[in-house]
Amino acid sequence: MSQTTAGGLLLCRTEPLVARPAAHLLRERLLLAPAGEWSALVPEGKPWLGGEESAAEVLSGWGSALAIGANWPVLSLWWEGGHTGFALASGFRRPAVYEWDPAGRPVGEADAMRVLAVRLGLDPVLDLEDLERLTRPDDAADGAARLLGLIALLARAGLALPAGLAPGEPADRLREAARVAPGAETVEWSGWRDAVRAELDVLEDGPLGPWVRGPKARRLGAAQLAAGAPLLLWAARRRSPGWLTAGALLVTHGALSLAYDRARPPR
Repeated sequence: MSQTTAGGLLLCRTEPLVARPAAHLLRERLLLAPAGEWSALVPEGKPWLGGEESAAEVLSGWGSALAIGANWPVLSLWWEGGHTGFALASGFRRPAVYEWDPAGRPVGEADAMRVLAVRLGLDPVLDLEDLERLTRPDDAADGAARLLGLIALLARAGLALPAGLAPGEPADRLREAARVAPGAETVEWSGWRDAVRAELDVLEDGPLGPWVRGPKARRLGAAQLAAGAPLLLWAARRRSPGWLTAGALLVTHGALSLAYDRARPPR
């Protein structure tokens, strides 16, 4: 991997049909492709690569936004200037973050791999041992090799990336691989009304139906508003597009949840 290469992708541990509504709410033009038991999201535009935020900050913010209110985790992968890393977002829980420098040396939280194994349902002994190998010194493994090793291990959790959709590739090449992947589609913002309708159709028919309307929905909506408003203000002060998106989604999800529950009759 070139030291100047930058890129990233988002891996949702759910099928594209379920991931699509949440992806719409990012208000970014994305390519969505099946990846085994997962879904892969690749940014189609490149403005985010030239902003003030690093690839890690942007991808982490998007991953957290996707995972809010979902019952499936989102793994954000990034590579920039030889550095590589991941952030695993799962609902409102604190993301698990890990990074490697260009030489493959770890720069991360000690328990990130354990959290990754638990939240993805990996084997707590064999799989965790292999994950922890990625945190140990290895002169033969640079940052890109560490990330590829993680991808190979996640095959045990049903991940199967389409051909050419490999971490470490330049953004242009990654985008072309996503376009020709079997079952790939473009996800584009089409307005709040269509996006919310699509999301609710999926949620009401799935295991999260009780969280869309009823007592659980009201509690969740209030919690999202309480968490999103201060996050939105903090992100605005920092001029952080990734976290602005996450805060806006929290506030929007909370307000829509309360409004929808109020407008719709009981089941």
